[in-house]
Amino acid sequence: MHGVVRIIGGKWRRRRLSFPALLELRPTPDRVRETLFNWLQPVLPGARCLDLFAGSGALGLEAASRGAAHVTLLDRQREIRDYLETQTQKLSADNIETVCADALAWLEQPPLAYDIVFVDPPYDAHILGIACARLAEGGWLKPRAWIYMETPSQETLPPLPSDWQLQRQKRAGNLRYYLAQQIDSPLEEASGD
Repeated sequence: MHGVVRIIGGKWRRRRLSFPALLELRPTPDRVRETLFNWLQPVLPGARCLDLFAGSGALGLEAASRGAAHVTLLDRQREIRDYLETQTQKLSADNIETVCADALAWLEQPPLAYDIVFVDPPYDAHILGIACARLAEGGWLKPRAWIYMETPSQETLPPLPSDWQLQRQKRAGNLRYYLAQQIDSPLEEASGD
């Protein structure tokens, strides 16, 4: 039995990628990805992206298809990392890097700054707030970086770092999704500088 992820835009539009159902992945639904990438389209071409809890790779692969210069797909399970590596080879995607590591531990190393970060951890792990704090504190974000987050619809978004500003949010079925942006400082943003 297999699950399927469909890339919905860009150079790999309509490509279907199957993954073993036993991996129990939860790909971001097509209509949520369509909305998210409409939001990100002005800043996506040439961006460095991090899919921190990659799973099926739906977000990172979509970003690469739509013009991101570099995408890092990170997941802690070796089977998932191997699946992601196979998919990138099938797509001949030389701008995608796959990494097998625990996301929170990986964020403790010296950072490489990203323009866009997708933060969609397993819902039952309850680590969204911790992951966001480590991204902000660790220097992983370029100035004015964008951060996408998902939660189950019945949960609220954890407190965000003080230099992040929530720009968009929506609900779709059993999930809520959010797009925040790192701002220079709350005082500068308020004064209009």
